[in-house]
Amino acid sequence: MNRVTMYCTETCRFCSLAELLLKKKGVNEIDKIYVSAERSQRREMIEKTGRQTVPQIFIGDLHVGGYDDLAALERMGELEKLLAG
Repeated sequence: MNRVTMYCTETCRFCSLAELLLKKKGVNEIDKIYVSAERSQRREMIEKTGRQTVPQIFIGDLHVGGYDDLAALERMGELEKLLAG
C-alpha cells in the first residue's frame, strides 16, 4: 500500500473526514503534518501544493488535493487503485 501523508490541523473537520475515509479504505497509518503548530510546515505545504487550506493529502508522491478531491476519487472508483500503488 502506498504511504499516505496529510497536512492538517487538530481541529479541522475535513481532516477528520479524510482520515475516516482513508481508514475505511484500509489505510492503517497516515503520516500527519500539523501545520498549525509550525509555520515552516505550513509554508512547506503551500510550496508543495500551491494551496493554503487543509487537509492536503499525498498518496505516495502524488498530491491528490483536499478532502473534496479525495471523496471525488472514491466516487470515481480511483482511490483504491492509488492506495494500492
